[in-house]
Amino acid sequence: MRFIKPAWVTHKDAAKSDQDTKRQSIFSVHVHPDGSRIATGGLDAKVRIWSTKPILNAASEGSGRPPKSLCTLSMHTGPVLTVRWAHSGRWLASGSDDEIIMIWDLDPSGRGKVFGSNEVNIEAWKPMKRLPGHESDVTDIAWAPEDRYLASVGLDSKVIVWCGYTLERIRKLDQHNGFVKGVCFDPVGEFMATQSDDKSVKIWRTTDWELEAEIRKPFEDSPGSTFFRRLSWSPDGAHITASNATNNRGFVFIAAVITRGLWTSEISLVGHENTVEVAAYNPHIFLRNSSGPLVTSNICSVVALGADDRSISIWQTKSARPLIVAREVFERQIMDLSWSRDGLTLYAASSDGTIAVFDFDPEELDGIAPFSAQQQYLQKFGFVPPPVPEGYSHGTFYGDNNIPSSRITPPPSPQSRTMEQLQSQTEFRSDTANGGGEQINRLVAKKSNKKRVKPLLISDIPSASTSDNTINGATTQVPLSVVSQPPSSANGAGPTFARPESRYSIPKSRHPSHSTSPAPSMRGFDADVEMGGPKEMDVPIDVIDTSSSPGTTRGKRKASALEGDDRPTRPRTLGGDRPRDAVAVREIVSRRHERWHDLLPVPPVLTFLSAKVDGSEDVLEGRNAEGDSPSEVTFVSGKQTQWLDYVQFPIIALTASQAFCAVAMQDGSVNVYSHTGRRIMPTMTLDAPCSMIHSCKTSLLLLTITGQLSSINVKSQSAYFPSPSIGPLLHAPDSKVLAAGVRHNGAPVLQISSGVAYTYDAQLLQWTKLSDEWWSEGSDVWQGRQRPTKDVIASIESAITANADDKAVNKERPEWWNAALTLGHLESKLHAAKALDCPSEYKQALLQYAKKLADEGFRAKAEELIKDLFGPVYWNPTRKEEFWSPTIVGLTKRDLLREVLSVFARSKTLTKLALDWQDTLRKASNEEQL
Repeated sequence: MRFIKPAWVTHKDAAKSDQDTKRQSIFSVHVHPDGSRIATGGLDAKVRIWSTKPILNAASEGSGRPPKSLCTLSMHTGPVLTVRWAHSGRWLASGSDDEIIMIWDLDPSGRGKVFGSNEVNIEAWKPMKRLPGHESDVTDIAWAPEDRYLASVGLDSKVIVWCGYTLERIRKLDQHNGFVKGVCFDPVGEFMATQSDDKSVKIWRTTDWELEAEIRKPFEDSPGSTFFRRLSWSPDGAHITASNATNNRGFVFIAAVITRGLWTSEISLVGHENTVEVAAYNPHIFLRNSSGPLVTSNICSVVALGADDRSISIWQTKSARPLIVAREVFERQIMDLSWSRDGLTLYAASSDGTIAVFDFDPEELDGIAPFSAQQQYLQKFGFVPPPVPEGYSHGTFYGDNNIPSSRITPPPSPQSRTMEQLQSQTEFRSDTANGGGEQINRLVAKKSNKKRVKPLLISDIPSASTSDNTINGATTQVPLSVVSQPPSSANGAGPTFARPESRYSIPKSRHPSHSTSPAPSMRGFDADVEMGGPKEMDVPIDVIDTSSSPGTTRGKRKASALEGDDRPTRPRTLGGDRPRDAVAVREIVSRRHERWHDLLPVPPVLTFLSAKVDGSEDVLEGRNAEGDSPSEVTFVSGKQTQWLDYVQFPIIALTASQAFCAVAMQDGSVNVYSHTGRRIMPTMTLDAPCSMIHSCKTSLLLLTITGQLSSINVKSQSAYFPSPSIGPLLHAPDSKVLAAGVRHNGAPVLQISSGVAYTYDAQLLQWTKLSDEWWSEGSDVWQGRQRPTKDVIASIESAITANADDKAVNKERPEWWNAALTLGHLESKLHAAKALDCPSEYKQALLQYAKKLADEGFRAKAEELIKDLFGPVYWNPTRKEEFWSPTIVGLTKRDLLREVLSVFARSKTLTKLALDWQDTLRKASNEEQL
């Protein structure tokens, strides 16, 4: 076995030098079925595709052939948490923090420089379809056997199943009560498994997408703070290995092995010193006795585990001890594992921003069986999959002995192009290898006087909510390199090639295509991308030509081509004709009259300040001059100054939202501007200069150095409540405000160094606690440190944990300690979600609260919760009730009650209570309809 850590596989900001950037976390890695490349997804919101030959072959790495980095995909707007190649190898699916799943298809014409960086895409994958549907981060995705389905899971507690052919949504499953962080398919195609933070693994039938079984036993005490719960199904279909399980009341970290049919976990893989994050089975079955028959007693599997203890273990199910344990492989936890299709290479990704590779010799993994043996064995289950939708096919699948020796990526999806169109732009020569019959295609570059690039917009990408007749859904340019079609391709069959002898042969399609489009030809790429051995590139191709030679018209059109009044004019803006100069940021020493009683520090006067508008490239900038010159405010979009203004006093703080901009000055005055530069409010004069300023949509928060807080609705030009003082919040010695923000409803959020987060209740006219470090000492649902998330309360708890001092955790606690703190924490969380107007977090906390009440059997609390959500028995929607509202944070209370009663109905102690109230709720609903 060889162990390799390629330092060049990394996610960094390509616009900066290596000295200015650090590695960003890699959350996912997956190997293409032909083994020629891997895809990685990272914190930089990009999907990157890398050659595997330079990883596994030192000579190839040194020669740079094929290139190490093949492609960078940058259509996501949030960290990419999962990447998965389809089994056919034709498509790549990626899921992101931006709640979107993107399906990528090969684009032979799209190679070129990556926008905004110095990187060059050797090959191109275009976004073929955009799949919206999740309401929070997409944490894992999986393709079903033969790519019949695509399943996705996320932090919205939902599981969405998509058709693997049309990419339309089939079903949304919402029976999980916590973040769903793992999904996998049965190799037979009969079941799908998902794993969630609600401490369960659910098994779903693919025939009707109903729940087959729920497994909870080994996960009851599992921690809820892991990034993922990635599980894997064995290639013989007999077992699921699930991550994040524990024994001995949570003190022993294990991976649980769940048996098919019984759906119980009696086998544990023990040895890791921290939570197991991911499990991945080798795609091959193994024979205990290589000469024995293909029967259940002679079959075993190999599974790899990655854990938060930075180690990887590889197990063979015929042995009680692992085959290999690699300790401290990374500096941080393992995020993902992926086996190559030949079963001899294991790739691992870590949040420290690196990957590791374990490359085995066939002799080291004794008893590996061909894929034909697996297919033969799986037939014993007798499962018949549904028919393929008419007019669709994924074409070739990689099975046994059908990985091409040259390891060329499968062709792009079919395009309606005639041979004459291709030959009009490209020309090819073919030679035949001596005695081998191998067809070698060499690209002869032809110059063209026209060079136009059509930008691909988000609106051009088909969404799952639209219906397209084409598979690609987007127009592509003619490819630069296309293998010439033999005459036999005219009848609709793809061309064939003779390959050198290898342990792999050319794949044959198991599923004939029924597509109405012509069958695609096999398309080759540059010799630098070929994986089959050394080849020569006759013509170096520069994808982006920045130079222009005499006599050509390449490059930008000359200014003289636009004469007189035909020249396009840009709308005139205040300061728009002035070039932007870089300003060195440094502090300016200025005098301030000491006439305020300061609770908070005064921001320094800097030569340059800036604030970016969320969701755009617009930037609000402030410039302070040294001397008597006035300070300047500018609003910049891209490289163009949209407007400017001058202010009398130095600028000390500024903020910008999607609705307005605000500038605070040293004398305590605040200006509010629209995005066009109009002053949309009178200049406000505060009791002292601003120490902190923040904006969200139409809400503006101002916190002065004397501790007076103002929350203003800029749209209505009114205050949400009278300005309170934060003095009572700083009662502890050395207390200080770590962060201050505002929600869209005007609720402030203050994080104090004492480990408490506060908001101001406009109804009570009092400060109230949003969260407290106290809950972390015993609550089972305290989230603690986790990756950045859009959930407000989860972010607050993560920030509290990050700033907290480490305390002893092995204290002796009272008997009901955990139950009391968990319930108290959830009740506090419900009030916090209501105050901050967070519907998704309110619903999640409510269901967690209901689950805890059901587990503990607290009937009185449960009944009180039901009555609060149900309201008056004879409530009339047309009559205003004084103490009850039918909605909370925009959610209908009785709809929430239905989900709460579903949780109670599945418990052992509150079943009858739930059934009775379900009947009452049903009758009330019928009466309302009448």
